[in-house]
Amino acid sequence: MKKGTNHFWSFAGTHFTYFFIWATIFGFLSLWLQQVAGLDGTQAGIIFSFMAFVSLFYQPIFGVLSDKLVFKKSLLIAITVAGVFIGPFFQWGFIPLLTINTFFGAFIGSVYLAFVLNGGVGVVETYVERASLVNKFEYGHSRLGGSIAGAVAAFVGGIIFTQNPYSIFWLCSFMSVVLTALVIFGDKVNLEDREQLTEEKNEVTRKEIFTLFKSKNFWLLCLFFVGTAAIYDVVDQQFAIYYRTFFHDISQGTIIYSRLLSIQVALEAMIMVPMPSVINKIGAKKGMIFFGCLIFIRVMLSALAPNWIVLSGARLLAAVEMPLLLVSVMKYISGAFDWRLSATVYLLGFNFSKQISVFAFSTIAGRMYDSIGFKETYIFLAVIVLIVTVIGALGLKNPVKESEIALGLEKGV
Repeated sequence: MKKGTNHFWSFAGTHFTYFFIWATIFGFLSLWLQQVAGLDGTQAGIIFSFMAFVSLFYQPIFGVLSDKLVFKKSLLIAITVAGVFIGPFFQWGFIPLLTINTFFGAFIGSVYLAFVLNGGVGVVETYVERASLVNKFEYGHSRLGGSIAGAVAAFVGGIIFTQNPYSIFWLCSFMSVVLTALVIFGDKVNLEDREQLTEEKNEVTRKEIFTLFKSKNFWLLCLFFVGTAAIYDVVDQQFAIYYRTFFHDISQGTIIYSRLLSIQVALEAMIMVPMPSVINKIGAKKGMIFFGCLIFIRVMLSALAPNWIVLSGARLLAAVEMPLLLVSVMKYISGAFDWRLSATVYLLGFNFSKQISVFAFSTIAGRMYDSIGFKETYIFLAVIVLIVTVIGALGLKNPVKESEIALGLEKGV
């Protein structure tokens, strides 16, 4: 291995392929459940809730394992290989399971999908984030690959979905094959003493992990993610269905929504380029607070939108929200907590707490969509975001500088 090579493009490719799969499934799953599986809003909400619930069991385990494994890839490869079976699962497995019983099908489907997505995302993100510190490239620039993947998935997925709803899941299987190859052969970390570092990392004790639960800042961080990032996911789960209500022709609404997502994620990709520099200047905490404010504005504007044009404008705010969140949360966790526990904090503080909220809100929101409508539900969710954002602004502490974290990671101290 040549000293100084950062292998940036391989990690960017990992982000691209993984988040192509992510964007495809979460962008079109609600439509597939409604049009192909024949489920209503409440039933679709149950499936999203089950995915969030099952991931609660994965994330603590994945967090501790990631902190133990450091740069070993066994868990990461298990997740990418599991993604290869997405196409067969949707083609031959999911609907028969749902036909037997909605709850049974939702549970089995969630065990599989949450392993690859809700649980697996933290493993992918923390691995690349650590590699970025050691290989000396910006995590946000690698994550740009994920943003580009979202734009491509939205554009291609909308066209493919209208022709054959199953094809997009087979495309996910193909991308999983590419992802696995990148992880095995391309994603390398420039540490001559990698084995020594891994051994030192294994010295992280159970006591040190449990000290997180005594930290006020950890619980405030959890609350922040519960009331902001989780609401982001809940709103987006069935937003495509709400968006189509503004059109007389359902297929036209689907195609326009697909193009809107492409524009959104293309803008997101462009904004992701300068975002690391922006967060380095304003600080990770302020970045997260700005994220919460934008979520409130977007959800409230979506509720009050009189037509699809205004609603589309509100949706495009997500192009700024996601770069703010992705860059800020990684920098905040690394700076506000012991960097040796970064994967545990990310998977517990971010993913775990977020999925608890998604689990609670998905079914509730699904029922509210059916009973009182999307507009009223969005207003309710927007108020929650505003309250939690204010609490986060007042309570979260400021993190240390990233340069100090990188120095500690290189030295293994």
